[in-house]
Amino acid sequence: MFDDFLKLELSGEVISSLIVMGIIIILAIIVGIMARFQDPLKKPKGLLFLAELGVDFFDNFTKGMIGTKLSGFGGFIMAIAVYLFLSFIFGLTGLPSPMTNMAVPLSLGLLAFFGIHLVSLRFTKAKYFKRYIQPFPVFLPINMLSMWAPLLSLTLRLFGNALSGYVLMNIVYFALENLSEMIFGGLVSGGWGGIFIAPLIAPILHLYFDLFSAFIQTTIFISLTTIFIGQEIPDEDDALSSNIQLSREGGK
Repeated sequence: MFDDFLKLELSGEVISSLIVMGIIIILAIIVGIMARFQDPLKKPKGLLFLAELGVDFFDNFTKGMIGTKLSGFGGFIMAIAVYLFLSFIFGLTGLPSPMTNMAVPLSLGLLAFFGIHLVSLRFTKAKYFKRYIQPFPVFLPINMLSMWAPLLSLTLRLFGNALSGYVLMNIVYFALENLSEMIFGGLVSGGWGGIFIAPLIAPILHLYFDLFSAFIQTTIFISLTTIFIGQEIPDEDDALSSNIQLSREGGK
């Protein structure tokens, strides 16, 4: 049984995902050590300064979107954002991006999906189950189907954008290699004629398909996740009216 485990074959995307998670863990350990020995009276520098800047940004971002009812939620969103951005740009290393494997976007979508419903259960409690039979119990099948909409939306958006960029860049490399071979093939022997044009054009395209697209998709994903979860948190006015109604019913 142990020999079968050692023979477990992992796809390139899964290996890339493990590498990305390893990088994040190492950076987190380094930041933690630096924070422990940092003088609180001195301004942080370098990696620690970037980490504190990121924490402040995501804390303010989540507070602006959903308020202060979820303590520590900024750290949750920051962890997703860092992993997502690094996964998108990981293709620059020449290894496959984790996002081109459907399992990775699906995992992130499930993380947001469970977050939505766990937050809803926390704040609405028993009323959470009433949402599926409103406005009438006959709407239960439709409401049960609609609950999966955020999962499909978040997952397919990530996977579709990552896969389209991956396919387009492969087509571009194939076309540039053949064009370079046509121009320089007669001048350079040994099959090296196809390497001259791609380094001049491909980096410009990588700026969009890897860096710019990574920033856009990360921003969209964390924004939608925060909005979906924030919609499950009742407003203070709604909570107050609900408590008044419950107190009146208890008085009766």
